[in-house]
Amino acid sequence: MTPTAIVTGAGQGFGLALTVALARRGTTVVACARDADRLRGALAGVPGVRALPGDVTDPRFRAELAAAAGDRLDLLVHNAGELGPSPLPRLADYPLDALRGVLETTVLAPLGLTRETLPALRAAGGTVVTLSSDAAVEAYEGWGGYGAAKAALDHLAAVLGVEEPGLRVYAFDPGDMRTAMHQRAFPGEDISDRPEPETVVPALLRLLSDRPPSGRYTAAALRVAS
Repeated sequence: MTPTAIVTGAGQGFGLALTVALARRGTTVVACARDADRLRGALAGVPGVRALPGDVTDPRFRAELAAAAGDRLDLLVHNAGELGPSPLPRLADYPLDALRGVLETTVLAPLGLTRETLPALRAAGGTVVTLSSDAAVEAYEGWGGYGAAKAALDHLAAVLGVEEPGLRVYAFDPGDMRTAMHQRAFPGEDISDRPEPETVVPALLRLLSDRPPSGRYTAAALRVAS
């Protein structure tokens, strides 16, 4: 049976690189992103990928994603996220409406989509991956909003792993990457020293292949272990 995956935030960056890598390994991928033109353009000609534009904060779209994946889902990757204002504000100056948007995209939407797909994940004994960050475990000036959201997502993943022992649930920290979001975090700075997302994908693929116990894993540690 052909494995099936959902990858959110698949129009660029790590989500796009992962989608292409999974498709090349024979996985049928339902790939979503908000920007329809970017998503379809990036994935045009990639076999085994269904591009489904939409916003994961919309409950109706989450239901559409779950339906597109079918009755068995081997892998759900919560890659979509929201950085928040740029330049990154200190907490004393953080607009609360902006923080609500960060939490909605980074925490509530992944929980909602996981709930929609749980029956299919259980049927396949599947895997859930949430994209983490070192900002979830370290205190960096300006990263309070994004870091708090990622810390909350880490904890949701940890609890889901306990509550769903038949699944594997991983919080995966890819480390710094050369992405549009990372550039927004450092406006005007040169981030060309950061690795391309394609170079980080093998670490996650190894995690998926090895299937260790549910938990939080970093790309750096997985590379060292290899």
